[in-house]
Amino acid sequence: MMVPCQSETLYSRSPPEIEMWGGVEYTCNRVRDTYLNQMVFSGHVDRPTDYELFLQLGIRTLRFGLLWERHALDPSWRWEDERLNSLQILGIRPIASLVHHGSGPRHTGLLDPQFPEKLAAYAGEVAERYPWIEAYTPLNEPNTTARFSGLYGIWYPHHLSRASYLRALLNQLKGTALSMEAIRRVQPNAQLIQTDDIGRTTSVESLRPLGELLNLRRWLPYDLLCGRVDLHHPMFAYMRAEGIAEDEITWFAEHPSRPDVIGANYYLTSDRFLDNRFELYPEDRRSAEGPFVDVEAVRVCPNGIAGIEKLLCEAWDRYGIPVAITEVHLGCSVEEQIRWLAESWHGIHRARNSGAKCVALTAWALLGSYYWNELVTRENGHYEPGAFDVRSGLPVPTDLAQVVSQIARGLPPCHPALSRQGWWRYANRILFHGPDTAAA
Repeated sequence: MMVPCQSETLYSRSPPEIEMWGGVEYTCNRVRDTYLNQMVFSGHVDRPTDYELFLQLGIRTLRFGLLWERHALDPSWRWEDERLNSLQILGIRPIASLVHHGSGPRHTGLLDPQFPEKLAAYAGEVAERYPWIEAYTPLNEPNTTARFSGLYGIWYPHHLSRASYLRALLNQLKGTALSMEAIRRVQPNAQLIQTDDIGRTTSVESLRPLGELLNLRRWLPYDLLCGRVDLHHPMFAYMRAEGIAEDEITWFAEHPSRPDVIGANYYLTSDRFLDNRFELYPEDRRSAEGPFVDVEAVRVCPNGIAGIEKLLCEAWDRYGIPVAITEVHLGCSVEEQIRWLAESWHGIHRARNSGAKCVALTAWALLGSYYWNELVTRENGHYEPGAFDVRSGLPVPTDLAQVVSQIARGLPPCHPALSRQGWWRYANRILFHGPDTAAA
């Protein structure tokens, strides 16, 4: 069990401090003909004074939404100039994100064969105008975005096929590689901070082969960018079976764009459990991928979640690239948010003490997020506060802000909420009692 305050010398044997990064929810996803822009919903798009509040928390690196979709509506660069000038004055380093769960402006989309080149052209414009920016995430969570848009039919273009999923994924990754080429022609030292959800899949024994496949697939974006995918790669046949041409796959081995940092986004819903006994679960848990149920592991598995420590060590062991937690958020009470942040803090320190090179922990959704309880498919009135609550129209710090500030100053998390564990560590988290055994 966590205690309210840990000794400040507990991790004194560790290498240099893990940085505290921050991020506003920047999702600008398309649902049919409607764009749902989180920066508009939170008011952040019209409130440059937010950066001063972030700096007061001690955040000196900010994942920053320099979104292609927004710029297409106002190509004057006025908004971008003002915001980036503010960051420079405050001494906050931006990690520029060009597409965040989006599909680009209306003249393109994830299945557009020219999507990669179009994105790279925008990336080149950004680099030319702001050559001092040294860190980029051209596309946030390409695997998650491709699944939601091409496989599950949730976001535009609302397809339901593995072929569309893979096409959307490869277009995003090629767009990432070409964007970094364009950026590095201007700023040779630019870093690629590549984010994605790397949650693990477990299953009943009869679905073990599928679970193993999905555990391989979660690494596919990084394997492609690192130039690891050749004819002998375990995912090569999977892609060829869905009509992806051999030269489209091997293009990445010929044009590697190895990330400088692997950004792990990990939520309580990231770890999944697969079961083919439909009668044990509600109808809404059925998967769009096949005849089985896909449910949050935390709600069904006796052992609960894998935990961020294990996943960070997996990523480090697989690639030998520095790792960061690039999103820490929980849609729940502020006390549970504090517990989740503290558990992530403990996890990243344990991973570092196990040998993984961990560089940062990111307080995500600083201004909260909208409509994620329905995967941002409609404006349903649902809002989850973050370190700040913006329901009044102005950011009001929550207790979570205090803990973010502690960590940013190099202190361990300290709050009365930490006298008990998070709800995900108690037996009453189990909602479904179907699986007697689960296979890795």
